[in-house]
Amino acid sequence: MVELNGDFLLPDGRKAEIFSLQNDAGHELAVTNFGGIIHRWLAPDRSGKREDVLLGCAEWQDYTQTHPYFGAIVGRYANRIGQAKFLLDGREIRVSPNFPPHQLHGGFVGFDKKLWQATQTDTPAGPSLQLSTLSEDGEEGYPGTLEVKVTYTLMQCGELLIEYQAMSDKDTVINLTSHPYFNLSGGLQPDILQHEAQIFADSVTETDHDIIPTGLFVDIRNTPLDFRRRKPIGRDIEAGEASMQIAAGYDHNYILGQHAWTEAVAIVEEAVSGRRLSVFTDQPGLQFYTGNWLAGVMGKSGMYCKHAGFCLETQHFPDSPNHEEFPSTLLRAGELWQSKTCYKIDLMTDGPVRLSF
Repeated sequence: MVELNGDFLLPDGRKAEIFSLQNDAGHELAVTNFGGIIHRWLAPDRSGKREDVLLGCAEWQDYTQTHPYFGAIVGRYANRIGQAKFLLDGREIRVSPNFPPHQLHGGFVGFDKKLWQATQTDTPAGPSLQLSTLSEDGEEGYPGTLEVKVTYTLMQCGELLIEYQAMSDKDTVINLTSHPYFNLSGGLQPDILQHEAQIFADSVTETDHDIIPTGLFVDIRNTPLDFRRRKPIGRDIEAGEASMQIAAGYDHNYILGQHAWTEAVAIVEEAVSGRRLSVFTDQPGLQFYTGNWLAGVMGKSGMYCKHAGFCLETQHFPDSPNHEEFPSTLLRAGELWQSKTCYKIDLMTDGPVRLSF
């Protein structure tokens, strides 16, 4: 079931809507069309108790102020663009340097700050919410008027399917993601260092002192960055690895390589609650971020601490427009760009992780 469940006022007087999506397995999402923000995900633990597994702002209006992209749709270009510029068919494009001298997550007014048009539908697969917006030519420096649709469908077996579509009237670049912060303990543990994670990748994109890719790929096997075998997130987080010292924890783009959409690219488990998160995507990269700068951020349960939550952001690589060797993020005029990601929350088992659809 999906239903309109309230609203709140934006600073400019417009009204943002709040939607509730519920399935038969006891999962419930609270989503607003402001930024496409997923505010709450109630998921049952092994005893059937439902708890919120997402970090977020305490009040809906708080999302209109500065926050670390809690649960939002991020674009036009997720992650970083070095020096806030790139070449497009030989022409220099300058985008807004909201993370001076670079751009982060789409600029000063990215998709996380847009009021999207919302359409709610109950489908045979589960309750669905389609969000659409228009990004004007030149917005945050990007060429082309871009039409975007993002659809959230809460499947009946605890899967959140996120489907992206975009089309531009001029050649441009695009890289969209969703930015939820998870704590699978349901907030019972202040940080996620005891969560056990597995990421099916053996390399990352090398970055400089500003966490901008250098263009090189780094083999991470048997290093603190290696999650090919499941391990506690906190086990190696203070190991002194150079890139982790710069980022104050994990903030790395894992290179997923060739993989089928139906294969999990990452799995995180929390033993006390018994909850398991699995991530599926058709994207080539996955940004693993461990909430390194959350200390002092006000949230649902008061002040968050460092590493209070983790993100697994499916994406193309950061700064791809400046690296021909990276998978291309070029979107030609009139072409349809599509992508999909699924976050599945269920209970820990010894069996393989599979999608139900």
